[in-house]
Amino acid sequence: MTIEDRDTAYLITHALAKDTLSRLRDVETEQVAFRKGLVKLGRICGYEVIDGAMGTEYVPVETPLAETTGERVKGMDDVVIVNVLRAATPFVEGLLKAFPRAKQGVISAGRDEAAGMNENGEFPITIDYVKLPEIGPDDTVIVADPMLATGSTMCAVLEHILAEADDFEDLFVLSAVSAPDGLIRVGEAFPEADLLTVAIDDRLDDDGFIVPGLGDAGDRAFRTT
Repeated sequence: MTIEDRDTAYLITHALAKDTLSRLRDVETEQVAFRKGLVKLGRICGYEVIDGAMGTEYVPVETPLAETTGERVKGMDDVVIVNVLRAATPFVEGLLKAFPRAKQGVISAGRDEAAGMNENGEFPITIDYVKLPEIGPDDTVIVADPMLATGSTMCAVLEHILAEADDFEDLFVLSAVSAPDGLIRVGEAFPEADLLTVAIDDRLDDDGFIVPGLGDAGDRAFRTT
């Protein structure tokens, strides 16, 4: 098992996940490689969710030579992936390689950088667009955003999801890099969510960016700097 319980979150420690994240952090990694890295990391994380959180069932299998018993993952058709625009788009592309039949939702959410953080370390969040599929009691919901910084955006996103559906099998918040403050904020506000991340970084700077982090994932992926 390469998912470790770190109190505030579950840490994905797969060697390829750590290797890919190190390449994403590198300031010399240009746009195409950065986007491909996010796709790769999403795929690896998806496989880790399958291995660490989803059960299997025994099924009869007929090979060319004999009948035997095999195992298949349960619930692969009951997955909802929510893409927090825009940085999560390539990350979700990778997740869909692990969950090709997943239903998809989209939430466009962004923090007001001009307003800055308040004294509680939170940003005002604007939700511009929400489109979610029907979420049922058998569904595993994965909310993907590469960066979990202050947790302000994720809290706003989860509020919208739970306003539409509060009966599901599991709820995962998946990120590549997280700050301790954000993990605590989301964990306290939404204890029903399991927080998964590849790295828990040191801190937030005065502008609310993760340090050491990997910069603005959306800007680096879409070349908007």
